[in-house]
Amino acid sequence: MILERTKNEILVRLPANVDLTELQNMLDYLEYMEQTNSSKISQDEVEKFADEASKNIWQKFKALRNIG
Repeated sequence: MILERTKNEILVRLPANVDLTELQNMLDYLEYMEQTNSSKISQDEVEKFADEASKNIWQKFKALRNIG
């Protein structure tokens, strides 16, 4: 792995055999950290929102698949 800092960004170079799913999970986490860095929302509020979103997605999925 190679880390390189430029004036405006940090570059990460990884070997081609890195598991892409794990890499995507890491990138998703880093994006989350970047977007919530200055947020004033509490962890409880985040979890409540995530639970509500999950329930809504599941309800839509069940409706599309005619699952009772």
